[in-house]
Amino acid sequence: MRYKKRKYFLAGRINLIQRSKIRELFEKARKMKNVISLGIGEPDFDTPEVIKEAAKRAIDEGYTHYTPNAGIPEFREAIAEYYRSHYRIDVSSDDIIVTAGAYEATYLAFQTLLEAGDDVIIPDPAFVCYAEDAKIAEAGIIRLPLREENDFQINPDELLEAITKRTRVLVVNYPNNPTGAVLTKETVRAIADIAEDYNLYILSDEPYEHFLYEGAKHYPMIKYAPDNTILANSFSKTFAMTGWRLGFTIAPKQVIRDMIKLHAYVIGNVTSFVQIAGITALRDRRSWEAVKRMRHTYAERRKVVLKYLEEMPHLTPFRPKGAFYVWAKIDPELDMSSEDFANWLLENARVVVIPGTAFGKAGEGWVRISYATKRGQLIEAMERMKEALSGL
Repeated sequence: MRYKKRKYFLAGRINLIQRSKIRELFEKARKMKNVISLGIGEPDFDTPEVIKEAAKRAIDEGYTHYTPNAGIPEFREAIAEYYRSHYRIDVSSDDIIVTAGAYEATYLAFQTLLEAGDDVIIPDPAFVCYAEDAKIAEAGIIRLPLREENDFQINPDELLEAITKRTRVLVVNYPNNPTGAVLTKETVRAIADIAEDYNLYILSDEPYEHFLYEGAKHYPMIKYAPDNTILANSFSKTFAMTGWRLGFTIAPKQVIRDMIKLHAYVIGNVTSFVQIAGITALRDRRSWEAVKRMRHTYAERRKVVLKYLEEMPHLTPFRPKGAFYVWAKIDPELDMSSEDFANWLLENARVVVIPGTAFGKAGEGWVRISYATKRGQLIEAMERMKEALSGL
């Protein structure tokens, strides 16, 4: 008996999300020789040895099984200890869930808080995952422009104007990716007050909290709006643990309970021995000494990039006070879009930078330059860019 060949269709929701322009540029660069990438947002350092040794010991000690969905209790307590000691914030381990990086934290938060027809306010420019996660949650997206004249901070007055009766969530990401901006304490307090007044949740994504320059300080949103904040954080940047996929979320009890419920069906639990390594990362002074060295190195690289850019034609840098990126403005007289400029630089200087439009429409006219790259390569890339741009 013959059967008719059936057609198979993908779920429509998969067509809502777009492929990252960052990855598209990397794939193009991968086919070319002698390319230096200043694009990827990943520390070039190895994970501190003390953390790696802790993971190895954990495997030998039998941490190879399931853990509680929310995470190993001792690890969650270590996270709570960190916020109590570092920021003087009283956090309960019961309000913490261990996630597969901050990526999963964002997904869980949006799926838990948003329904079809709800609105989420997302800054523009902003990291790429927020808008795509919002689409999967079938939420409306309101983009809030971050302006150079305001040092790329959220403007509380513009935030008030953006709020609708359907607004449920506001995304905050500082130190900021891609601009490197930080929030003043006054702005943090203003945002917190608005969230409380309008009954909004704030998804505050804070993975760059330890990479600050020129005396800048980080003010965790949860300190100022504890009942409204879902704090997402990650070990990826702080401890150079991107491949470990280790993060966490702190949220009000009613939110964390439902996030755990969803997390249980998404991945069950984060890898057991990775969580044990996370305890060492937070509690061992040697891991924090490594963070201090990384911060010092980033600060030196930042100086190098800013010095070159300030002397380079056709690019004007914004001075970042956080993260490990420089947000640079393209000379309007070049009459090039951000994507055209990034592609031109790749072809003519063999250097990868990320077009600002990868982070939203307000990123047009800008590029993101990562200095999470060895000093020698960084200088070589700057020289190439300077030579290529001088010929325009």
